Amino acid sequence: MDPFAFAPLAAILDAAYRALTSLTDLLTPIAVASAAALAVVLVTLLVRAILIPVGISQAKAEQTRARLAPKLREIQRRYKKSPERMQKETLALYREENASPFAGILPVLAQAPVVGILYTLFLRTEIAGHPNELLTQDLFGAPLGTSLVSALLGGSATLATLVVYAVLLAVMIATAEVSRRVFRPVPTQGDNSPMNSPGMLRVAAAMHYLTAVFAVFVPLAAGLYLTVTVVWTLVQRVTLRRRFPWQSSPVSPAGVSGR
Repeated sequence: MDPFAFAPLAAILDAAYRALTSLTDLLTPIAVASAAALAVVLVTLLVRAILIPVGISQAKAEQTRARLAPKLREIQRRYKKSPERMQKETLALYREENASPFAGILPVLAQAPVVGILYTLFLRTEIAGHPNELLTQDLFGAPLGTSLVSALLGGSATLATLVVYAVLLAVMIATAEVSRRVFRPVPTQGDNSPMNSPGMLRVAAAMHYLTAVFAVFVPLAAGLYLTVTVVWTLVQRVTLRRRFPWQSSPVSPAGVSGR
């Protein structure tokens, strides 16, 4: 079933299409054939600028989790044989600190609709019953509506497509490597929880590269969005980490047993 056959979603997609094509027409005198790609970049920057307050909330949440980490480890140690009590005590601690354990996923959730709409705009041959002119747009000769995987499997991969994707993937991988080094998870002494195991820490480090993997399966326009957003995310996280540095709080026995 096509979800965009549902009238409200079809209207949203058509509105997004008209807005993006209008911006493309506006940028054509400047960017010529790559006007749609520039429009995608500008939309990405606009979305990320709007989400700055969400990023600040995420940085505060990370700061809070780092500060509460010793208390959380003490709860895990004390109630390791009682998962229900452990969960209850953990949620109680977050309530006392006026924090949420789920705050860190807000930026991802907030961007998901934008990525979904961009993916759909450069995938469908028709939008609201009219031909999708965005599929005729390209970035330095690489079609915005074609993914690297589909181009390779379909035999339509041109030199321009390979070069453009190589540049985007190089930027994403380099950004992921910097992020991995700067935000490297450090094993915590005395924490025997599964999340602190060497295997899980390696998985956490590898997560930085998932965006680059995902980018080869989506249309180039969505890949361009992902490239801009991972660079923005790195710069924003570094800036906010300096503004909200991590500080661990000591654990007092009464802080856990007193509940």
